[in-house]
Amino acid sequence: MRLAVIGLGRMGGNISRRLMRAGHEVVGFDHNEGHVAELASDGLLPAASLEEAAARLTTPRIFWIMLPAGAATEETVAELRSLSQAGDVIIDGGNSFFKDDIRRSKECASSGIHYLDVGTSGGIWGLDRGYCLMIGGEREIVELLDPIFNALAPGFGTIVPTPTRIGGDDRPELGYIHAGPAGAGHFVKMVHNGIEYGLMQAYAEGFDVLKGRGSEKVPESERFTLNLPDIAEVWRRGSVISSWLLDLCALELAGDHDLKEFSGRVADSGEGQWTVEAAMEEAIPANVLTAALFARYRSRQDDSFADKLLSAMRFGFGGHVEMPQ
Repeated sequence: MRLAVIGLGRMGGNISRRLMRAGHEVVGFDHNEGHVAELASDGLLPAASLEEAAARLTTPRIFWIMLPAGAATEETVAELRSLSQAGDVIIDGGNSFFKDDIRRSKECASSGIHYLDVGTSGGIWGLDRGYCLMIGGEREIVELLDPIFNALAPGFGTIVPTPTRIGGDDRPELGYIHAGPAGAGHFVKMVHNGIEYGLMQAYAEGFDVLKGRGSEKVPESERFTLNLPDIAEVWRRGSVISSWLLDLCALELAGDHDLKEFSGRVADSGEGQWTVEAAMEEAIPANVLTAALFARYRSRQDDSFADKLLSAMRFGFGGHVEMPQ
């Protein structure tokens, strides 16, 4: 199949490469001309504008947007709507808010344009490992584009099938699902990322406790100087907490035991907050996910006003002095 990929950064670029490896034709556009030129050497059909990208496609034209959530995606969807005709398909493969997808789908449908939201997980490793895809939109369009999703997904790989899973759709075992109508794909990906925050925070706190056992705060007779790279490595093998995230911990710790390259100021891209908001709408307690999100906010503050007020209150009720710097 031939499609256009809009946004050729780390994710969009590797998505394009994986599609081309599978025999699909990819027309590519990015405001960064260097990204376009680099991929053109791999077989990408370059476009200098969205108009040119549209002109290089045959009907039904398929546009896959791989841009940051927010204004960049919103503006691109609007421009593609003006360039599209009935039967064309606009796919948002980024991390948009699911309620925006529901609105955009209705806006596109008013002109006969199809809209899919595709939550895409796999990061910079997806080129070789494949991408886990969570798709929202019309069933008929999802099925029409199955060759694209199948090419991007990891496939069966070496994961043993769930023994109690009998019959039904085999696409989940290949690494992609049709989650439901417009918005469902990004909703599932949003919660996926919220869970990711919690898992990452658990690993981070656990390794911090391990490292802290060598601190002078601990009685000398009870101190251990633990080898964190070795612990991460052994936990990867047969442990109930083994995971790809633990693999990444082991990789980074082996390269730098103290992680001196990193500041510890942790960003978030919005999905964690949206997950917590969804939990509040549904009256679902999400203690771990909420705490993990707030931990990221806290990581960006050195000395917060809240901490100063806490110290002031402790001094006020008990004369407690602050810890020395």
